[in-house]
Amino acid sequence: MSGPSGGAAQEIEEAFAEAGISGLPASCYKQFSAYLALLMRWNARLSLTAIREPAQIIRRHLAECAFAAQRLPVGIESLLDYGSGAGLPGIPFAICRPEIRVTLAEAQGKKASFLREVVRTVGTGTEVYDGRVETMSKGRAFHAVSMRAVEKMDLAIPIALRVAGRYLLLLTTEQSAPAYEKLAHELQWMEPVRLPNSEQMILAIGQRRVG
Repeated sequence: MSGPSGGAAQEIEEAFAEAGISGLPASCYKQFSAYLALLMRWNARLSLTAIREPAQIIRRHLAECAFAAQRLPVGIESLLDYGSGAGLPGIPFAICRPEIRVTLAEAQGKKASFLREVVRTVGTGTEVYDGRVETMSKGRAFHAVSMRAVEKMDLAIPIALRVAGRYLLLLTTEQSAPAYEKLAHELQWMEPVRLPNSEQMILAIGQRRVG
């Protein structure tokens, strides 16, 4: 493919169409193109993702998260992307679902600086929280908390549940289902959604029970 500028927006649109993503305005693809350019540039010195080829970043990261964004429950007004790292899935969520107020939580200072640059350049209007979620002010809560490829699930999920008012959204593998269902047993888990371009990745949505 060509570089992350120029024709990248069209290539992203084509890759999204192949993944079953439709209905996004042209402005979204321009935002994704700008995000990709920043990700490629910063990744050279910050190791934001092990995937280096722009075409694979589009397929494995951007398309996966955009697909998940279109399948989030209706009515989410605020969302915390826990351990946002490279901005996945928080930035694609903010681009595809601009009605959701997204906060990107990232404790590593250099990665938080990258996220702030993305927000400035791409224009998503998201907040970057430069710190650990457990240090957030008491009483702060979000309609939903998202996490992707969580390494220490046993530590992260209990913290996420403290600030998740309605939903816990996990972009994870099918094999992790017994672990997250046990850790968040108080949630009612919906049928997982299989994500594109991967044999194992799913979107798992846990909802707080009513009553």
